[in-house]
Amino acid sequence: MSGELPPNINIKEPRWDQSTFIGRANHFFTVTDPRNILLTNEQLESARKIVHDYRTTPAVLFWQWINQSFNAVVNYTNRSGDAPLTVNELGTAYVSATTGAVATALGLNALTKHVSPLIGRFVPFAAVAAANCINIPLMRQRELKVGIPVTDENGNRLGESANAAKQAITQVVVSRILMAAPGMAIPPFIMNTLEKKAFLKRFPWMSAPIQVGLVGFCLVFATPLCCALFPQKSSMSVTSLEAELQAKIQESHPELRRVYFNKGL
Repeated sequence: MSGELPPNINIKEPRWDQSTFIGRANHFFTVTDPRNILLTNEQLESARKIVHDYRTTPAVLFWQWINQSFNAVVNYTNRSGDAPLTVNELGTAYVSATTGAVATALGLNALTKHVSPLIGRFVPFAAVAAANCINIPLMRQRELKVGIPVTDENGNRLGESANAAKQAITQVVVSRILMAAPGMAIPPFIMNTLEKKAFLKRFPWMSAPIQVGLVGFCLVFATPLCCALFPQKSSMSVTSLEAELQAKIQESHPELRRVYFNKGL
């Protein structure tokens, strides 16, 4: 129906497909509609405000904050280690993680205005990758400071290692970025092709459901496959640990060559 709005509105372009007579006719019927002269100043100001708000970032900022807050909760609950965080530590981690990730995501998303449409579709992926690189380490920053438990292959605790935490967090960041890659890299190519076809021009409201379906399909496979990239019970050489912990292990377990730890998710 001509009265339905597509989900991806471009306010700089006519609302209807200008390659068809019907689309051009609808556009000019709207532009030359004599009822426009009956609009009040309040209605015109309201329309101007809608356009202004569309071009600014409050809504984007809000939803990025919601997204990064959700990510922060996921990153905290799937952390490694068993040391509890104080309220102040948790608050500091949350604020720094969400603020840094939102600022990075917004900055990269702003680049979409200055690149070609196809390249612009991949900028959100770069934003997601950068946000993961910030959100995960900051929500797990206590692990980087005090370390995570390391054990022998039988699960006997040997101490805490910040070096093990660095490896664990790096593996999780890589997994999360690769997890997002198919859902943010494959659909843009498909949507870029579909939007040139008559189907989406005739049914523009189908764009959002198709994108959601494509992303969901990708995640069904990407999530378990990328979680499986690294062992949950990860390991590292004793020689890669901190000198003090190395000395402690060599004294109590001189034959030990590798230690194990939960990398988190």
